[in-house]
Amino acid sequence: MSNTAKQAASTFKIGGELEINRLGYGGMQLTGFGVWGDAPNRETAKQVLRNAVEAGVNFIDTADSYGPHTNEVLIAEALHPYPAGLLIATKGGFDRTGPNQWVTNGRPEHIREAIEGSLQRLKLDCIDLWQLHRVDPKVPVEETLGPVVEAVQAGKIRHVGLSEVGIEDIERAEKVLPIVSVQNLYNLGNRKWEDVLDYTTQRGMAFIPWYPLASGPDKLASKIQAIAQKHGATTAQIALAWLLKRSPNILLIPGTSSPEHLKENLAADQIELSEEDVAALSE
Repeated sequence: MSNTAKQAASTFKIGGELEINRLGYGGMQLTGFGVWGDAPNRETAKQVLRNAVEAGVNFIDTADSYGPHTNEVLIAEALHPYPAGLLIATKGGFDRTGPNQWVTNGRPEHIREAIEGSLQRLKLDCIDLWQLHRVDPKVPVEETLGPVVEAVQAGKIRHVGLSEVGIEDIERAEKVLPIVSVQNLYNLGNRKWEDVLDYTTQRGMAFIPWYPLASGPDKLASKIQAIAQKHGATTAQIALAWLLKRSPNILLIPGTSSPEHLKENLAADQIELSEEDVAALSE
């Protein structure tokens, strides 16, 4: 592969205009137990964020519900004023009532508050990618997205994405405003959303798998150990490399609170899986 082709393969344009490296960073693990409260070691957490950006990461994913709120504050403390070209994506649509407690809230007043809060905490005038964290079954999505449309028109949000949605959800939301990304659970061990991935690929939307390593690479070890050994890589790196190879619109946001694991994750884009490797992993 030529350098130009490799570069094209390693980047993606959000909304057809914001070019980012496909291997990004997800901030969720920089919180306390149950994604509740602040990072146990804030200085290390801030260093992980800085290391990621220094290593070339220019796509960071967070949410107002991580902490709640603490993750966005931490990102701003670590990285603001932001370097040119850094895209910080955030999400809204959950109430948090305690560790591991997630309550969907798609009421327009909550969404409006979430957007304003994220802008303040992240110290941004405009959020490049704001994502609806969940569609609330109790509220018509058209109502939920009302304040998002207003924020786009006011220049407070540039692009909009959805999370954990099916094709019908995407098409319904697109009647309200353009959707540029979908963030669904997807990894080597769980391909429930295969049809949504294929749909987003055809539509030129970004597909952002959350939980890209399932519940840890060890669960996948028996399947990918031989391929990992062949490449001199870890099972986690192979799981990430498979996702990068699976479709050119996949953006990866593996999270970690460890500088060492960060380095390991970011090296995954150096692994060139063969067609035979991909076939073996995709069985």
